[in-house]
Amino acid sequence: MHFIVKVFPEIIIKSQPVRQRFIKQLRDNLRKMFTNMGVKVQVQRDWEKIEITSEKADEQTTAQVADLLSRTPGIANFYLVQAYPVLDLQDIYEKTLLHWGEQLTGKSFCVRVKRHGKHEHTSVEIEQFVGGSLLHNTQARCVDLHTPEVLVQLELKDQRLFVIAKKTQGIGGFPMGTQDGVLSLISGGFDSTVSSYLCMKRGLRTNYCFFNLGGRAHEIGVKEVSYYLWNKFGSSHKVKFVSIPFDEVVTEILEKVDNSYMGVILKRMMLRAATQVAESLDLPALVTGESVAQVSSQTLLNLSAIDRVTDTLVLRPLSTMDKGEIIDISRKIGTETFAAQMPEYCGVISVNPTTRAKLWRVEEEEAKFDMNVLVRAIEQKHSQNIDEVIQDLDADLSVPILQDLPADALVIDIRHPDEEEQKPLTVSNLLKIPFYLLNKRFPELDQQQTYYLYCQKGVMSQLHAANLKDAGFVNVGVYRPEPKSACAI
Repeated sequence: MHFIVKVFPEIIIKSQPVRQRFIKQLRDNLRKMFTNMGVKVQVQRDWEKIEITSEKADEQTTAQVADLLSRTPGIANFYLVQAYPVLDLQDIYEKTLLHWGEQLTGKSFCVRVKRHGKHEHTSVEIEQFVGGSLLHNTQARCVDLHTPEVLVQLELKDQRLFVIAKKTQGIGGFPMGTQDGVLSLISGGFDSTVSSYLCMKRGLRTNYCFFNLGGRAHEIGVKEVSYYLWNKFGSSHKVKFVSIPFDEVVTEILEKVDNSYMGVILKRMMLRAATQVAESLDLPALVTGESVAQVSSQTLLNLSAIDRVTDTLVLRPLSTMDKGEIIDISRKIGTETFAAQMPEYCGVISVNPTTRAKLWRVEEEEAKFDMNVLVRAIEQKHSQNIDEVIQDLDADLSVPILQDLPADALVIDIRHPDEEEQKPLTVSNLLKIPFYLLNKRFPELDQQQTYYLYCQKGVMSQLHAANLKDAGFVNVGVYRPEPKSACAI
């Protein structure tokens, strides 16, 4: 097995010391990841490429190596090659025929040769000889120098011939570890997962910060996608997953802040908390999945008001992307399934959210907020290495879900009062307990009864039911008369 890895072009154009550092970092990353995979290969570098070789590699090992290279930041593309000693033109042709002969049947093709070192013949002479010989001794249709159906690539380096059997595109970017670390505010939906990936692709050691609004079930889902991202694109470096309980913060906002400013103030509280986490981990920047004007809190005026609470740099990789572009990237990197199934948990529901937040009004509303609540939330944060979160992913948080209720069933409408008033629920036995008060009031109910939680889309109710189950209450289920929504956060 022999792979030639070409580094991202932006690395090649850097100064010699920087280029050497980047390529060395990429080599070290690959060595570490291959060791962790249990794959025994040799990884060597020069000024523009990395070579990966193994004399005993089977097809499975070759496939494992190719898969890892295809998702490692810093790699532009890589070639699976067969290396031979260079003898003469006839020998070069015969070795090329061995690998490409059958693939040329009925196809147009051309031969391209790159050389390093001194050789008897020029690149054009080798291309002409090998191309002509292949045309006359295979079932190829013709030679096409402009738009060939098959491109036969050869490289000569000193006295070695590399017949390129397959070329695969990498993800580009910079090697992990060549840039500083960041703290990504991740919710598990399309936007935050894609923004995290784009940072990792650029070589940023991406740590994760999750604000828990929906209980243990939501946290497990976010841990799962965070682990997936790290394991697939950034496993050469250890990072942290930090979870901050934000349910009391949400309750404080819902009870004291004007409805139209709830979203902006919630984001300001998140940035305050994330700033402290980033400082404790010595991370110079925060990352969010916000895109300009995608939702009401993401207008320029609102984003400006949100950013006023921190001096830490806030990166927004998706700021000018359309939602369709974001979903396309999510599909490409494998997080679409996670995001589509992630509960849509809107902890703060504003009926008429402001899109033009005035700083004086934000500060006026925020003055009603008891900052001790935020301090307690930050003090209760839980931090762990990302490779440890996998231990939490097998928790059983399933709860019964009913579309048709028994005649004597007790239903708890957990929607925000504003939402409940707009679309009242009509059932025989109904209790109204807003979701932000549910954890406090549920233990006061008759525990001999079974209760079915209800919300408009059925996802917040399932989260809270799972959270109650995790707290030891087995007398809880979900009433969901409508199909489950597959929205993302």
